[in-house]
Amino acid sequence: QASGPFVLTPQTLSLCRHRSLSLSRTGSFYSGYSGRSCHPSDCDLPDLHDTMSNSGTTLYLADLDRTCRFLRLPQIFSTCMSFSLVADMGIHRGYIGNWFMSIWCFCCAVTLIILTIELRRLPSEFPFFWYLSNTYACYSALLCLSASIIYSITYVQFLPYGPYQDRAIAATAFSCIASVFYATEVVKMWERSKIYKTSCYVLTMPGLLKVLETFMAGIIFAFISNTSLYLHQPALEWSVAVYSICFIPAALAILLNLGEWKCRLPGPFPLFQLVLSLLSVLLYISALVLWLLYQFNEEFGGHPQQSSDGDCRDELTYDMCAWDQRLAVAVLTTINLLIYMTELGYWAC
Repeated sequence: QASGPFVLTPQTLSLCRHRSLSLSRTGSFYSGYSGRSCHPSDCDLPDLHDTMSNSGTTLYLADLDRTCRFLRLPQIFSTCMSFSLVADMGIHRGYIGNWFMSIWCFCCAVTLIILTIELRRLPSEFPFFWYLSNTYACYSALLCLSASIIYSITYVQFLPYGPYQDRAIAATAFSCIASVFYATEVVKMWERSKIYKTSCYVLTMPGLLKVLETFMAGIIFAFISNTSLYLHQPALEWSVAVYSICFIPAALAILLNLGEWKCRLPGPFPLFQLVLSLLSVLLYISALVLWLLYQFNEEFGGHPQQSSDGDCRDELTYDMCAWDQRLAVAVLTTINLLIYMTELGYWAC
């Protein structure tokens, strides 16, 4: 140890590692000491260009966060308008209207909760808030878009001209607008992740494919809620079982990535995804073939045309007839099969 006002300790050497190297070369320690832990020229300070660059990035991120927060207001307004317009139709909204009205109400309520959390500056208390917000935005964009398409195809076009049709058309338009705002939020979040150099699973190609797979499966579940479509038919019951079997691992993969728990798997995660995609493709092929044969082939008791199904009528009904539901499940199964095949090609390459 040295006597005097300054005591040379291991802690001082640790704090002034650069100056200690200068001491070993020149034998002069106090020449650069000015009451700081190390000389300004020896400290790892950013240059002026880096400081200006970091400042610009910070301002851009702050503006991006404000933009995402600003998008919450039109999202809430659009979904609330869709919900209110359909609710005002009363008994004329039908079963389909009740279904999509609940979707718009859910999106409006959850978006309001997210906005409240952001305004109260509580996201720091929820470690997974940003990932959950991204995932919710992806699903909300798909929900509002599908609600607009399905509601207009299965219900709005059959309404007679008048105030009820005008309300239904307006609700569909607001739902489309809401889907655009949710999609814009996803794009802004993607820009934010690029700047922060952080990865969010749902903003990557395999993550978006998983979101689409689980979303399509959810719509299929809604259509097959009519158990008369497949009960007492083992082949059709197998198809329904396939939808559940493939949905659970896909949802699990999203949760593992959002929670950063994929490292706990016994093997590499890409290999897990490859095997899962391959099995899902094979299962969906079997489900699609059986569904088409037993629902639309007369030799297996199916109805090849809508007119051959006694449940379907020409007049307007508030519920989709059984044949329309069968066709919708077949189309959605085909779309989901293509998505699984795309994911299989991604992981195989």
